[in-house]
Amino acid sequence: MDPAARFSRGIGLFDATALVVGSMIGSGIFIVSAESARQVGSAGWLLAAWTVAGISTMVASLCCAELAAMLPRAGGQYVFFREAYGPLAGFLFGWTLLLVVQTGTIAAVAVAFGKFLGVLVPAVSSRPLLTAGPVSVSPIQAVAIAVILVLTASNTTGLKTGTRTQNLFTVAKFAALLGLTAAGMVLGGAAESGLRAGDFWRAGAPSGLPLRGTALALAFGTAMVGPLFAQSAWNNVTFAGEEVRDPGRTLPRALLAGCAIVTALYVAANLAYLNVLPLSGIAHAPEDRVATAAATALFGAPAAAAVAAAIMVSTFGCVNGLILSGARVGYAMARDGLFFRGLDKINGAGVPGNALWAQAAWACLLVLSGSYSDLLKYVISADLLFFVLLVLAVVVLRRRRPEWPRPFRVPGGALLPSLYGAGGAALILLLLTANPRKTWPGYVLVAAGVPVFAYWRRRGGGDAATRA
Repeated sequence: MDPAARFSRGIGLFDATALVVGSMIGSGIFIVSAESARQVGSAGWLLAAWTVAGISTMVASLCCAELAAMLPRAGGQYVFFREAYGPLAGFLFGWTLLLVVQTGTIAAVAVAFGKFLGVLVPAVSSRPLLTAGPVSVSPIQAVAIAVILVLTASNTTGLKTGTRTQNLFTVAKFAALLGLTAAGMVLGGAAESGLRAGDFWRAGAPSGLPLRGTALALAFGTAMVGPLFAQSAWNNVTFAGEEVRDPGRTLPRALLAGCAIVTALYVAANLAYLNVLPLSGIAHAPEDRVATAAATALFGAPAAAAVAAAIMVSTFGCVNGLILSGARVGYAMARDGLFFRGLDKINGAGVPGNALWAQAAWACLLVLSGSYSDLLKYVISADLLFFVLLVLAVVVLRRRRPEWPRPFRVPGGALLPSLYGAGGAALILLLLTANPRKTWPGYVLVAAGVPVFAYWRRRGGGDAATRA
């Protein structure tokens, strides 16, 4: 370790935008539409779910841009919460992120890489490869762990390595998804496709009963959850805010451009799916692999291998972005005295090496446990709450810290944050009432961080809310 090592501002506009786009595009766009289609039973409402989720993402990114330009610090959203709501709120965000959200997503996306590798290499399967007592390791899990370790090792060698990897895989996966979307729009158009269906706006429940009024609102809200989380992780670029060149200009531009690109591409991709497949073909695609079903309908069975390769590229790049950014939150918490000592060290390559390896260790344990999927489902509602608090932090900090310079300001004053907050609160309430078994445990997990915070404060964690 080099005690004199410091972060370097090596992330330019293209790097930051690639981090936004690359962290957002994982495996979700290739599979999520199946569940959403089952919820609403209508091509029109499926497109509406993706469109509204995209608009919500854009509003949130606008608000985040003001905060990121004002507070370009390592930890990003953790720092925003710390300054707006106090150190406990910041800690609970970081606690949930590092315990489940970031590491669980790393585990899930790495496992998705392994599963799609299995399409090309049948030996990579879910059958146990090694068993030691209660723990068994399948080839898919072994591949996922290898991906996490390789990308973590790569990121410990310096920021340039991490950003170059991110740029390369972001361009590749964007091109692959754009190519599939263009093929679907140009070569599709069968008479039975979802876009040509006469019941375009006729919503129906999985039982076949029509959806109207409150039932339709509930179904639509539930159908939006997948698209919202397929478009999440855009905030990860703020975690590396201390390493961004000219952050007052670069961070807002990267957030807005990156989210706009992905939002437009996701809506277009769903238009392409509907131009190729009937709605039933989307809703009941084998193993929910909508992109594979669309490509197969266009080009025949060999297309499945091409789509699997494209998803592998997508997931590999996504894991890299999650690893690069997530470790900065653990570093920031440790720097505030609220996490394990030693994670606040910058190695000789100018990156938080200890925090990177600690993150990798926990993500690998989640892969082995197989619990990441359930944990992510539990914290969906809580993660939505964190996005609402992120947006409302704009209003809070304008009142608490009006003197702070704001290189970028959200247009419309408090209007956009308030609208997002109201919509987010309604969706959270819907999830809490409609599926309490998968929502309340997430809040219990967040609340479990309160005594952990008290422990770190007793160990000497200072009042981080007062730190520059």
